Amino acid sequence: MENLDRNLGFLLHDVARLMRKRFEQNARELGLTRSQCQVLVHLAHNEGIQQGSLAALLEIEPITLTRIVDRLEEAGLVERLLLRGDRRVRLLRLTAAAHPLIDDIFAIDALTQGEALDGVSEDDRDRLFDILSSMKSSLLARLATAGERRASHGLSNERQRSRHAT
Repeated sequence: MENLDRNLGFLLHDVARLMRKRFEQNARELGLTRSQCQVLVHLAHNEGIQQGSLAALLEIEPITLTRIVDRLEEAGLVERLLLRGDRRVRLLRLTAAAHPLIDDIFAIDALTQGEALDGVSEDDRDRLFDILSSMKSSLLARLATAGERRASHGLSNERQRSRHAT
């Protein structure tokens, strides 16, 4: 039986889960969840983005983002704007009250990363980021290739899933 502590997928998942949990603890004084912080930071880098596009960027369901944005809007941190000519489209923008929080969120993130990397040398940190970036690039390339293969065979994601289910 494989040792789960030496399984890359399990280890990455555990480290990510623990970092999210620790970020939540460190961010408690802000009165925001990690998900809310993530939305605020992405909005700071994508002012005026469509709500659906932000959900895709965050890789979450649109209804999940709607709930998060509802809470941020109630807190006066985000506003929804209607797109001229299309009332169905909502553009998202930070309010003036949200801008000072962005620096706080990044400071909490830096603290959390520092805690996670405590005892790891600068050289090892650089190597870790290089390795993880390489892994990410490899996986993104393979995902894109798999999507192209499905498209070239005329298979939608739904048809592909149903084919494998039978």
